[in-house]
This record gives sequence, C-alpha cells and structure tokens, in this order.
Amino acid sequence: MTSVIAEMAANVWRVLVSQGQAISAGDTVVILESMKMEIPVQSPVGGTVRVVAVGEGSVVQEGDVIAVVEETSGDA
Repeated sequence: MTSVIAEMAANVWRVLVSQGQAISAGDTVVILESMKMEIPVQSPVGGTVRVVAVGEGSVVQEGDVIAVVEETSGDA
C-alpha cells in the first residue's frame, strides 16, 4: 500500500477519486488550494484507491495522508 501525502498545509478544494476506483501513476487524486493557488496532488503509483482520508473543504497539514493506494501487480 502506498500513501498519497500532502506536501503543504492547504484546503482540500476537490477530491477526484473514490474508494475502489482504479487509477494510474500520475493521476490527480485531489486538488488543494492554498493562497488562491490550485495544487494538484498526484498518485505516485497505479492501483486501486483503498482509502480516501480527506473530504472537500477539509484542511490538511504537511505530511497528512490524503489517500491510500493498493498498487497493481508490477508497479513497484
């Protein structure tokens, strides 16, 4: 399992994935908003989203888990 992590403190503007959804490496998981800038957060791996740990309008801090992705076989 791979955690998708917030790299800065920000508001969650949009959640673009849902639990159980198949995604590819590089797909945008959420869009954060900080200082009127939109910051896409991408998955480093492809696989199945097992946990979406944030909701739209929530606040994340640097290092918070945004989502957990179970890697597809061969995406190590």
